[in-house]
Amino acid sequence: MSKELSYTIEEVSQLLKVSKLTIYDLVKKGEIPVFRVGRQMRMDAKDLELYINNHKSSTSPVPVAAPPKDSLVISGQDMVLDILGQHIQKDSGYKTLRSNIGSLSGLIAMYNGNSDIVSLHMFDGDTGEYNLPYIKKILVGYPYILLNLVSRKAGLYVKKGNPFGLTNWTDLKHKDLSIINRERGSGARILLDEQLRIHSISSKNLKGYENEETNHLSVASAVSGGIADVGVGIEKAAKIVGIDFVPLITERYDLVILKSPKNEQLINVVKRILSSNPFQAEIKALGDYDISQTGSIIYETF
Repeated sequence: MSKELSYTIEEVSQLLKVSKLTIYDLVKKGEIPVFRVGRQMRMDAKDLELYINNHKSSTSPVPVAAPPKDSLVISGQDMVLDILGQHIQKDSGYKTLRSNIGSLSGLIAMYNGNSDIVSLHMFDGDTGEYNLPYIKKILVGYPYILLNLVSRKAGLYVKKGNPFGLTNWTDLKHKDLSIINRERGSGARILLDEQLRIHSISSKNLKGYENEETNHLSVASAVSGGIADVGVGIEKAAKIVGIDFVPLITERYDLVILKSPKNEQLINVVKRILSSNPFQAEIKALGDYDISQTGSIIYETF
């Protein structure tokens, strides 16, 4: 690598095939140094190369008996999915691939046969329930199992000191408030739209409603950089970026897998990993995640 070469956080996440949340977490922990060019965070190529070399294993990998040759796609953006993918590859031999699309888009991809494990956090305002109302409408005719991954706080990203004094969803009616939105099909977008509907707030009256970002960190960064006054997302991203967070709801972040003879082994692997002490300990160490229901079966068709 050339000494003059540097990468953005997004480029590093693509190079290492992990989510941007994972890279931001490494930066926050001081494992990889960064520098800024204006508002953009960049990483020197030599520092990235040093990190990679320091984390290479000097021992030969332990072979897995009769590993499946299948690759599987896990959709979603949370860093917990990176950890799940690593455990799946280690414990089963499946090759895991990540698709960083939103909850609804992932569910539609599963319906069309393009995703194997879909992560979901979709709030239904009529029932107050997460995920299942949407799954029942979209995966019509498919047998499936819904497992809890984690629970986490969702709410509003605000600038340090919460200058507008936001405490609830109805505060979004504030005339001087500008918002940064998520893309259609994402869980955060669904949460916002459902809360606007429940509280009779017209999206037409929200300045910036049409402005979209495609992940939690970008929304949080937009608030941090003064592009918007408020955004909707999860607590973890607010802490990584360094802004304040107003928790408004505890959302259940689940995994859905289709039931089939082909997926029987995969389902057993995922259930075993989610319930295991090593996996849960790794998630707990991240902070900001509730693992009290992790591994529990939320719903299963028969």
